[in-house]
Amino acid sequence: MELLQRHCPTCSSSELKVHVTYATQHHGSRTLYRCADCRAYFSETKNTLLEGLRKPLSLIWRVLQARSEGLGKNATARTFGISKNTVRHWEQRCADLKPVLFLYSLVHAFLQLVIEGDEAYTKVKKNVPPDQSEGWTLLLMDRASRFIWTLECGKKDRKLFEQAIQTLEQIIQNSEDLTLLTDGERRYGNLLFEICWELIRNGKPGRPKKTLKKGVKVRIKNKGSQAHQKGPKRPKYQAPWEEHPETEQPLEEKQIHANHAEAFFSALRRNCSPYRRKTNTYAKSTAGLQRLLDVYWVIHNFIRIHFTTKKVPAVALGVIDQPLSVRELFLMQVA
Repeated sequence: MELLQRHCPTCSSSELKVHVTYATQHHGSRTLYRCADCRAYFSETKNTLLEGLRKPLSLIWRVLQARSEGLGKNATARTFGISKNTVRHWEQRCADLKPVLFLYSLVHAFLQLVIEGDEAYTKVKKNVPPDQSEGWTLLLMDRASRFIWTLECGKKDRKLFEQAIQTLEQIIQNSEDLTLLTDGERRYGNLLFEICWELIRNGKPGRPKKTLKKGVKVRIKNKGSQAHQKGPKRPKYQAPWEEHPETEQPLEEKQIHANHAEAFFSALRRNCSPYRRKTNTYAKSTAGLQRLLDVYWVIHNFIRIHFTTKKVPAVALGVIDQPLSVRELFLMQVA
């Protein structure tokens, strides 16, 4: 697997030879490599999560697993007898894997993707009205595999949605057919149209018509009661902008929903302490909340088997052939 291929930290060469294997106190055997090109020596932990860490790998994994299954930071530190700074440091190490794994996922080509978009709300720092909170979390998730493409938090403004739509544009470049289904938030479709459009030239006089790119479909559920609305009623599900005439439309109305994204947020409220509704748990900062979400993204997509598909989401999507073990994940080079 290219994702696990080791490179020389000095010259980036992959021509490596095993120099020596030695025993450690907590991590079993370790390997020293020698680069055939620049003749540099380096350990297998160089530029990995485990570089400079002396605690056992089993303890680090149990701490991160506890954090991704609902235990708060203070409670985790008390339970495992470590400091809060250590918990934060290990979380950041794991979160640093997200850019590497995300870029690796983007280089794959996909025939067809159905992506659901939804948002959830939590409190950051103090209790403020929802429109002022920095705890809004935006999700873009592949329906079939449950692979999470975007899990970003911040204020519910244009900037947050633009980050998600720019990610979506990158996915569109590697997909022949992409469908985006959202539950009432029109900014998804509007921003996607601003970024991802093309002109239809049919030889007729006048300006060419703007549509979404070929193969891209967007469906939004119209919320609210229309009982007292005057004039023609809006359809229950609607395309916010005109789509390319050659785009196939195989979706039936019963398939247009964001139920899987809503189910994910229900699980997140159980597995991530800042999102609980029955307790007064607040995230202390947006940076800390995003760090925890990045840890959740890595574990959900590449390690944890989804209870519905019975597969790791990255395997179900075809990004990797088999699930990553904890050791493989922690020994993956990030630079």
